Amino acid sequence: MDSDRYERKTNRMSDIQASAAAPQENFAALLDEQLGGGSTLEGSVLRGRVVAVEGDNVIIDVGLKSEGRIPLKEFAKAGEDGEIEPGADVEVFLERMEDRHGEVMLSRDKARREEAWNLLEKAFEKAERVTGHIYGRVKGGFTVDLSGATAFLPGSQVDIRPVRDVTPLMHKPEPFQILKMDRSRGNIVVSRRAVLEEDRADQRKELMESLKEGQVLTGVVKNITDYGAFVDLGGVDGLLHVTDISWRRINHPTEALSIGQQVQVQVIRFNPETQRISLGMKQLEADPWEGVSAKYPVGTAFTGRVTNITDYGAFVELEPGIEGLVHVSEMSWTKKNVHPGKIVSTSQEVEVMILDVDENKRRISLGLKQVQANPWDDFLEKHPIGSTLSGEVKNITEFGLFVGLPGDIDGMVHLSDLDWEKTGDEAVKDYTKGQNVDVKVLDVDVEKERISLGIKQLASDPFESAMEGLKKGEVVTCTVTEVNDGGIEVAISDGATGFIRKSDLARDRSDQRPDRFAVGEKVDAKVTQIDRKTRKISLSIKQLQVEEEKKAMAEYGSTDSGASLGDILGAALTKAKDEAAQAEATKADAAEGEETK
Repeated sequence: MDSDRYERKTNRMSDIQASAAAPQENFAALLDEQLGGGSTLEGSVLRGRVVAVEGDNVIIDVGLKSEGRIPLKEFAKAGEDGEIEPGADVEVFLERMEDRHGEVMLSRDKARREEAWNLLEKAFEKAERVTGHIYGRVKGGFTVDLSGATAFLPGSQVDIRPVRDVTPLMHKPEPFQILKMDRSRGNIVVSRRAVLEEDRADQRKELMESLKEGQVLTGVVKNITDYGAFVDLGGVDGLLHVTDISWRRINHPTEALSIGQQVQVQVIRFNPETQRISLGMKQLEADPWEGVSAKYPVGTAFTGRVTNITDYGAFVELEPGIEGLVHVSEMSWTKKNVHPGKIVSTSQEVEVMILDVDENKRRISLGLKQVQANPWDDFLEKHPIGSTLSGEVKNITEFGLFVGLPGDIDGMVHLSDLDWEKTGDEAVKDYTKGQNVDVKVLDVDVEKERISLGIKQLASDPFESAMEGLKKGEVVTCTVTEVNDGGIEVAISDGATGFIRKSDLARDRSDQRPDRFAVGEKVDAKVTQIDRKTRKISLSIKQLQVEEEKKAMAEYGSTDSGASLGDILGAALTKAKDEAAQAEATKADAAEGEETK
């Protein structure tokens, strides 16, 4: 290599010596031509030819008395390896005519930089865009190669919105706007964001002029919120609400979308004044609710997936886009006032029955309990009315006992059905929670889910036993049990009691005084009313006296014949006594005859 350089240098000196033989007036011109004007060339850009590539250096001939040497890396683009072939023409910067080794000091970087600066200054003056390559990271931003000149790209000027990863933009040609430049300090600040904003404004204007409802566009998901996603349509953003992403239930947009995803959307609403755009994706798909009534007839059972649970019920997906609500009241036959989350869980596969379909309102009512056996029907089948069984007292309330029954259901024993003799308030004190009791089935209302039970019905009714042979209008002998201002209470027989009102105590008003009677006293009275429902018997002494008076008048005469009421009653009493004495004598004779036998 050294011999080649020596040969090239010798040839050049020979040319200069040959020129010396020329006339004297041409010598200065030839010397200027060979030396390029001497030191005036320093600091300028010259065109040279690559003579050779020696290792990491490139030998350049710029037409001077000696060649220059430039590092190979100066011929590389930012972030790449240098590459150049001998014979190539290049522009270089002449730093010095000769160094201590006698070589010309050249620089490819400075030549490119000078050229680039000239072009950049013109672009900066005209506010024109320039093209560059992002090739490195520095504090607060990135370095950009602008055809040889290095510029600084602040992190905030990379894009319109924050960019987490700049790798896709590295080493690729990108447009930039020069924000400021200082040649003396070698500082250039550029912005990619300014270019994007300018393009975005142009695109926005063009899009707004052509935008209309129903139009189908392609956009990129720019941002995702809890209520939807913002889609960049190319210069303008539209809102894709979560309810318009898909026909099926989507709890959060991230279930179907991701930032940077390309999507096809339809313009649902567009307000030119506010420039607000509402978008939809599901509108580009077939509506699954069309013909849903025929697809899901009432009374049919289907299998679905629980998608959401609320306080008032659970939503079940029958197919993508078709959901129905199982109201809390339709979830279980027996579990009342229980949160739906304790009966079903999200994503659980369940069998449900179609209860109602409203295609216009897009509502389907479902039932979970309807696909299971009705425990009240089952109970009635196994325990018909009149049957007896045992159960545990689950609860005691002010109106009765709740008894646990087979099938995880309860029946109620009303206070009035606890005891024949005691009042309900007294009888209920005989029972405790958890106690096992025998009950009789009185009634089963499957529709209202009610079962009426009785405890007193397990024994015969003493009232009915006492009422055997007792009729309305019959005269009975009673015993006074209580005297009060309204009348007197009397005992008719075991298990039967009656009441004689004050107005029924005597025919004469002056004798209608309860205090005339004493507890334990026996009185004769006529039965006027028997109420088996209230278990009450009404009696009257007054009616008995009136009837006896009428009978006496009919038998012994009337006041018109001259007899007084006292005479008539006296005669009647005498006759009654005689008849009683006669009956007693007959009875005695019969008894004596029996003893003789």
